[in-house]
Amino acid sequence: MSPAVVPPVGARIRQARLERGTSLRALAREVGVSPSLVSQIETGKSQPSVSTLYAITTALGISVESLFDVRENAVASSPGASPGTVPHALAALAAEPGRRIGPLVGVGGRETLELDSGVVWERLGRVPGAEADFLLVTYRPGGSSSGSGALMRHPGTEYGYLTSGELVLTLGFEEYTLRPGDSVCFESTTPHRYRNDGGVPAVGVWFVSGDVQ
Repeated sequence: MSPAVVPPVGARIRQARLERGTSLRALAREVGVSPSLVSQIETGKSQPSVSTLYAITTALGISVESLFDVRENAVASSPGASPGTVPHALAALAAEPGRRIGPLVGVGGRETLELDSGVVWERLGRVPGAEADFLLVTYRPGGSSSGSGALMRHPGTEYGYLTSGELVLTLGFEEYTLRPGDSVCFESTTPHRYRNDGGVPAVGVWFVSGDVQ
């Protein structure tokens, strides 16, 4: 992926929170994290995980893309952003929302996002306006969709098909073990988390359709 200019995500989160009239403590309580973590994210001292970012944007009623829109010049670019951070990778994926990916995407041509929680997302294609993420997802041994262990929720409907390995899905108050050939589907607003407790990678194909910002 080509580098993207990353605006200060924390400043935009703070701006959206203040515009909504939400206190720092109220946002932290709604997201399920500590107020100090929200403060560190807003001041740029901490980078949010993908699950925390989704939870924050959902709570504030904004899209993930709005935090990384390089066309918005109201907030200056952050001098401390590193190409290895999750926000930088998300910004690269979201930089051209109208861009078609495909119709054919070769093995070596996939956009890849590696998370520090042991998960790799590979984009398999994209049709502008289709409102769907089409992903090959790999959970390395010990990997989880949430580095903190917290459940995540975000807009859209989720469909998954596991091709190899085993994956444990926590969905609300229930827990399911996915094995090769198993599939899942649920509303992504339901609190959920995937984790790989096994010794081999768990690999599957995932769609998240609907309002996936």
